[in-house]
Amino acid sequence: MSKIIIGLVGPIASGKDVSKKYIEEKYNASSYKFSTVLRDILNRLYLPIDRENMQDLSLDLRNRFGSDILAKVITEDAKTDKGDIVIVDGVRRMDDIIHLSGLPEFKLISIDADINIRYERMKLRNENIGDDTKSLEDFLADCNKEAEQEIPTVMSHGKYHLDNNGTLEELYKQLDNIFLEIKK
Repeated sequence: MSKIIIGLVGPIASGKDVSKKYIEEKYNASSYKFSTVLRDILNRLYLPIDRENMQDLSLDLRNRFGSDILAKVITEDAKTDKGDIVIVDGVRRMDDIIHLSGLPEFKLISIDADINIRYERMKLRNENIGDDTKSLEDFLADCNKEAEQEIPTVMSHGKYHLDNNGTLEELYKQLDNIFLEIKK
């Protein structure tokens, strides 16, 4: 099997992280996340790692160094990774897939779920400071911020699509079916 690079795209709390973890465990994949660079910088600056700071930092970096700066970094990380399967989590802009699509082994998977299911998942996982106390209105505002605007367009470029409104087992079965198809 030749190297496979999987890009995961979907709105906030759609199931990207749980899909990434499943692929890592079952298929011995390595992974990279667009937000890792942002989290690293915020940690180094001793600033809170919350959605607002990450979105602001992303915008500042892209304004200063070019709209594709994070895409260039993560594409190079994926390309030089020695693993057979590499996951890129958090694809959200057309610049991201323009760079990643230049790799012959790249496959884009879109993930979606109902907005109310996503809201409840976001609160439960509490990935960013304050997520567990956000109202539905706050969540909807997050979903409409600049960093999220291109996600539907990017999702439409996915070769594979996951519906994550069901159980974990149903999601895992969809992922296994995608991997069967990719390996053909």
